[in-house]
Amino acid sequence: MAEIEREAMEYDVVIVGAGPAGLSAAIRLKQLDADLNVVVLEKGSEVGAHILSGAVLDPCGLDALIPDWKEKGAPLNVPVREDNFYMLGEAGQIRIPNWPMPPLMDNHGNYIVSMGNVCRWMAEQAEELGVEIFPGMSCSELVYDENGGVKGVVAGVFGLEPDGSIGPNTEPGMELHGKYVFLSEGVRGSLAKEVIAKYDLQKGKEPQKFGLGMKEIWEIDPAKHKEGSVTHTMGWPLGSNAGGGSFIYHLDNNQVYVGFVVHLNYQNPHLFPYMEFQRFKHHPMVAELLKGGKRVAYGARAISEGGYQSMPKMVAPGVALLGCSVGMVNVPRIKGNHNAMLSGKAAAEAAHEAIKAGRASDELTAYETEVREGAIGQDLKKVRNVKPMWSKWGLTASLALGGLDMWTNTMGFSLFGTMGHGKTDAQATGEASKFKTIDYPKPDGKLSFDRLTNVSFSMTNHEESQPAHLKLKDPEVPVKVNLPKYAGPSARYCPAGVYEFVTEEGQEPKFVINFQNCVHCKTCDIKDPVQNIVWTVPQGGDGPNYPNM
Repeated sequence: MAEIEREAMEYDVVIVGAGPAGLSAAIRLKQLDADLNVVVLEKGSEVGAHILSGAVLDPCGLDALIPDWKEKGAPLNVPVREDNFYMLGEAGQIRIPNWPMPPLMDNHGNYIVSMGNVCRWMAEQAEELGVEIFPGMSCSELVYDENGGVKGVVAGVFGLEPDGSIGPNTEPGMELHGKYVFLSEGVRGSLAKEVIAKYDLQKGKEPQKFGLGMKEIWEIDPAKHKEGSVTHTMGWPLGSNAGGGSFIYHLDNNQVYVGFVVHLNYQNPHLFPYMEFQRFKHHPMVAELLKGGKRVAYGARAISEGGYQSMPKMVAPGVALLGCSVGMVNVPRIKGNHNAMLSGKAAAEAAHEAIKAGRASDELTAYETEVREGAIGQDLKKVRNVKPMWSKWGLTASLALGGLDMWTNTMGFSLFGTMGHGKTDAQATGEASKFKTIDYPKPDGKLSFDRLTNVSFSMTNHEESQPAHLKLKDPEVPVKVNLPKYAGPSARYCPAGVYEFVTEEGQEPKFVINFQNCVHCKTCDIKDPVQNIVWTVPQGGDGPNYPNM
C-alpha cells in the first residue's frame, strides 16, 4: 500500500479511537483552545459500537473533565447501592465481608453504566466543542516523518481484494497528519503495538498481562431485580485452572450485566474460557437469578492487567499512548475507565502547552510525568502487587496478602516492594501433554449457549470479500506446531469461534480462520503460544455493533 498516492489532511492533533481516553483528550483540547483542529477516528460503525466494559464507573475522571456532567445529562443513572463479594464452590457460596477490605474497594459514589452509552454522550460533548469525529474509519497504518517520528495515520482504506491487493473498487484512504498523534485504540491496539516495538517502549518494564472479559446483558424477572446491586465472585468454576472471577451488576430496566474474566496467564491449553463462563451461570446462586430471564446481548474484550509495573513508556516522537493502549486498569477494583479519561485529559494538556510553545512532533514528556506521578500512578501503585501475587501464589494467599499489601500501601509503604510478572501470557501456556483435558457440559440453550449463537447477539458483521484481518506470520505453524504441542488452543481461547481445525477423512487437519465472527477482543494476538497470529484492523465499520455494553 505504500506506493499509493493519497490526499492528506492537516490537523493539530489526530486521535485514533473514540473510547473514554480519546474522547476525553478531544474534549480537553477544545476546552483549552477552541481554535485547535482536532479529529477523532473510530473504527466502529458508530461511537460506542466497539466499546465493551463491565462497568462500574468511578466518576472522578468525568468530574475532572466535565464537572457539570449531571446537568449536561451524562448517562450515569444507576448509583451503586450495595456491594457483595462471594467465594463460590460448586454447590454454594461464602459471603466475604466488606469490612476487612481497603477503602479503595468501596463502590460507594460509583455508577453502574453502559460505557458505550457514556462514550456516545461524550462524543456529543466533543462535537459541540467543534471536534471532528469520523466513525467507520479504521486506521491501518502509521505515517512517519523524515526523522522517524510519527506524523499521522492512514485511515479509510476500503475495497481491497481478498489477497490484499488493490482492485478496481479499492478506495485508498487518506493520510491525516497532526503535530501530535494520540493512540487510544484500547487493549493491544495494532498501531500502539507497532509504536511500542519500533521505539522499544517496553524496555525496562514488566511484560503487559491480560485477561479475557466476556459479558452478557440479561433481562430478568422484575421480582429478582435489585437496581444498583453489585456482586463480584471468585473461585468456582475456575478453581486452580486459572485466575479470574465474575461480575453481576443490576442496572435499570430490569437488566443485569453478567460478566466473567479469565486471566490469560493460564497454563493448561485445554482450558476453554468461554465455556467456563457458560458453566458459571449454572451455579445455583446465578441460575436462580437468571431463571425465567433472557439474554439480549453478548460480547468479549481483552483487559490489560499488568498495572503499574507494566506500563510502557507512553511517548515517542510525535505520538502518545492513552488509556488501555498503556494499560491503566486497577485490577482488584476492576476499573480503568476513570484512568483512561484522566490520561486523555493529561495528554491534551501536555499537547496544548507544546503547541502553544510552537513545538510539534516531539515527545510529550509532561504527559508521561503526570500519568506516573499524578492520580493515575497513585491509583495503580497501591494495587501493583495484587496481580503478581495471584499469579504466583494462587487465589487464597493473594486475597490475604494482597489485602494486607493494599492496606499498607494506603499508608505509603509496601512489605513486598514491587513484584514482577515474569512471563508473557503467551509464554505461560504449557504443553498439552502435561495437562488433563477438561470436560465441559453442553450448553442447555436456556442459561448457557454455544459460541456461534452468542456471537449473533453481538451483531458482528464483516464484509466477506475483504482480506482477513487476522494474519498468520507462518501459515504452517497452527497445524505443525500448535496442534500437536498445545492441542490447538486457538479453537478454545477465542470467545467468538473464529479459529477451528477441520479434519476431513484421510487428509491432514486444516486450520480455518472465520474472520467474519471476530469481535475484536485481541485474545489471539495475546495468547497464541508462539505469537504467530497478528490482529490488524478490518475495513472501517466492520466488527461488533454493541448496544448498551
